[in-house]
Amino acid sequence: MASYNKFNQFTDDVLVGAHQFGTHTYKVALSNTAPSASNAVFADITEISAGNGYSAGGTASTQTLTTSSGTAKDTAADVTFTASGGTIGPFRYAVIYNSTQTTPLKPLVAWFDYGSAITLNSGDTFTVDFDGTNGLFTMA
Repeated sequence: MASYNKFNQFTDDVLVGAHQFGTHTYKVALSNTAPSASNAVFADITEISAGNGYSAGGTASTQTLTTSSGTAKDTAADVTFTASGGTIGPFRYAVIYNSTQTTPLKPLVAWFDYGSAITLNSGDTFTVDFDGTNGLFTMA
């Protein structure tokens, strides 16, 4: 199971309005270089090379924001990568970031660590499986 890690700057960015989960586009990008909790924007991340079914900047994940009794929860749709015509990777980390926001430019949200490097051969798929019950994060 992948471990979830929040970027430190994310909480500040939420409080100053940099994230609008109802309207902004959030993407999942792949990396084989360990992110640091102190990273703040997508430019701080070392993304894997594009090609063979992986697009530079990653793939969008639909976000659903729900609120109930003063608690807000963001639920993300799973993202699947499929290798075609060659390999994708290696990668170990799936990084979630806001691809819409310009100030700051593409702020980071969180990353998942899969524990070891993964390489997809042509025809293989890899799904970033978000928790549909508890969501990507909850604020109370």
